[in-house]
Amino acid sequence: MSRPDSVISFQEMIRRKRDGGQLSSEEICAFIQGVKLANIQECQIGAMLMAIWQKGMVNEETLALTKEMMMSGEVFHWPEEWAELMVDKHSTGGVGDKISLPLAPALAACGCKVPMISGHGLAHTGGTLDKLESIPGFNIHQSVEQVRQILQDVGCCIVGQTETLVPADRVLYALRDATATVDSLPLITGSIISKKGAEGLYALLLDVKFGRAALYKDLNSARTLAQSLVNAGNSLGTRTGAVLSRMDAPIGRCVGNALEVCEALECLKGRGPDDLKELVTFLGGCLLWMSHRSPSLENGQRMIAEVLTNGAALHKFQAMLEAQGVSTQIAHSLCSQTTDYFKHLRRAEYQTELQASDDGTVVDIDGMVIATVLHKLGAGRTRAGQSINHSVGVELLADLGQHIQRGQSWIRIHHDCPVLSPEQHSDLQGSLLIGGRDSYQTRARVAEFIQPPDTRLTPHDLSEPDGSTLE
Repeated sequence: MSRPDSVISFQEMIRRKRDGGQLSSEEICAFIQGVKLANIQECQIGAMLMAIWQKGMVNEETLALTKEMMMSGEVFHWPEEWAELMVDKHSTGGVGDKISLPLAPALAACGCKVPMISGHGLAHTGGTLDKLESIPGFNIHQSVEQVRQILQDVGCCIVGQTETLVPADRVLYALRDATATVDSLPLITGSIISKKGAEGLYALLLDVKFGRAALYKDLNSARTLAQSLVNAGNSLGTRTGAVLSRMDAPIGRCVGNALEVCEALECLKGRGPDDLKELVTFLGGCLLWMSHRSPSLENGQRMIAEVLTNGAALHKFQAMLEAQGVSTQIAHSLCSQTTDYFKHLRRAEYQTELQASDDGTVVDIDGMVIATVLHKLGAGRTRAGQSINHSVGVELLADLGQHIQRGQSWIRIHHDCPVLSPEQHSDLQGSLLIGGRDSYQTRARVAEFIQPPDTRLTPHDLSEPDGSTLE
């Protein structure tokens, strides 16, 4: 008995990609439709993913894959008057990356509409939704109609992926994890840009991180991913740019879901660590410039800094909390200038401080080591859907470049187990590097900005506040 033509066709596609051939747009469309309608076997999907991981895709294939994934579900449509106001950013993930929490309301305070569709964390990286779900009552599940109303009333929302948005990606993402093909460049590009393309955005900024605590360890490989994402986004009609940012030490001083909410609120109150403010203002400034809300990148950064200082972004965040289910009393309390955050956010049962073993300058703090320990303490998940402990985390009590004395506490670990294991003690102590004053060199978080192809910045726009130019 002969097999159905569709099965033979899928087999032929897998064979051709396995042997290094190129798939046509029609074949990629048939593959994605097969994934969406479940008329292709999981083992065949897995085989195709592995073939793509091994042989890669040319640019035309990647663009076709991204477009077909985007069109596999609902594509959002917004009121015409919002056309150039719709913006969003996506981060490839890091340690202490709470940028979205202050960025979305800051952009809304500057007149943008931000329909931020985020995810839960997996492996060592924390998810934006996990952080927000540490706030009592916060509801990440909103219908398209509810998202539209929140954007009308507030200007920003941070929600989970809806059932109708890019259903093919949900299938492919789960199988990529199961088949060890997560780090495939065309598959990463298709997954990220298809979801962002379906949001109906005018401008999109990718924060592509590189370093020890990032998916890509060096600048060149991160740049390759960023360029692929920028090409795909612009090909779908979304004005897309990318920032390459360093991800070695944790961002800010807090890592862990509830603790990062506290630090994001501090940023929204005009306080908080400098590197967090640097990233929020730079990314926000890029998006304001890309969406024509600002005549220059530098002016856009000033606009973001102003709404962080004058309370306008904080007001938007409070309104977003209430619109997404948080009680008025809790939202008001969290956003008041003086509050005990742990009156509403759960604090871990135990706090343990570790002390520096030498005198000297804090040269480095390894974010990957810290994230790995926190993952084992319950802050992260090893499979999708697994529950996590939102209260687990760390506070860094010393900053990079700071002089520290032997016996001085440099980190506070929040945990629910009675004691940390000797291995966890050792790993955390090993993440701190102390050296001479001359061995530390200050480096900005942002290394490079890849502009949308239809834009050009002047050298002045690309300069740092101290007058130096981005790499």
